[in-house]
Amino acid sequence: MNPESAQKATELFEAVKNGVIDTKNVEVVICPPFVYLPLFSGLTLGAQNVFFKEKGAFTGEVSPVMLKDLKVQYVIIGHSEARKHLNETDEIINKKVKECLLVGLTPILCIGETIEEKESGRKEEVLKKQITEGLAGVSNVNGQMSNVIIAYEPVWAIGTGHSCSSEETQEMVSAIREIITDLYEKELSDTMRILYGGSVDSKNSNSYLAISGLSGLLIGSDSLDAQDFIKIVASAGI
Repeated sequence: MNPESAQKATELFEAVKNGVIDTKNVEVVICPPFVYLPLFSGLTLGAQNVFFKEKGAFTGEVSPVMLKDLKVQYVIIGHSEARKHLNETDEIINKKVKECLLVGLTPILCIGETIEEKESGRKEEVLKKQITEGLAGVSNVNGQMSNVIIAYEPVWAIGTGHSCSSEETQEMVSAIREIITDLYEKELSDTMRILYGGSVDSKNSNSYLAISGLSGLLIGSDSLDAQDFIKIVASAGI
């Protein structure tokens, strides 16, 4: 829920847009709070969440059709904060993924383990459950799965300053691709876009982007600092 005013949000967006406009071979997607989406143009837009119905009596919710009308292309689904604070289950997340695909939005499916799950040696088990249940009923007919992005964001690394090491991130990216291979096929697994999120900043972004099989980054608090965010984007470009 940042920035706290439309003026600050617009100033931040314009600063970022001007700073990344000439970066080559990088797709920059901005995912602001719903209320700011109509204010922005010039960069690809994503939403921070969505409801799992196209329309109806669901007061307070935002439908994928509404987002599509605002030229939104991506939607973050299953973010750890939504799982924790809004009690989003894998079943709800799965409904959102399918609804987004139905209307032509690209879901960014967030997965990740807590510190308790990590320390008990269950992290791969947790990721497999979140992926399997989050993608339940999603086939790859007509290449539908090529429109799905997976973002690995270990809960213990988000906003804590304790980023996941490059080695461990590499290990988990490989595990995610193995899970996708088992659920679908290796060809899809090899081409699926996988992002990392969790205390990424302009100082460590290079080390993550060098990880084999990692397609990009999901930036949190550092996206609120235009200059830091621009540096991260620059580190991904040429």
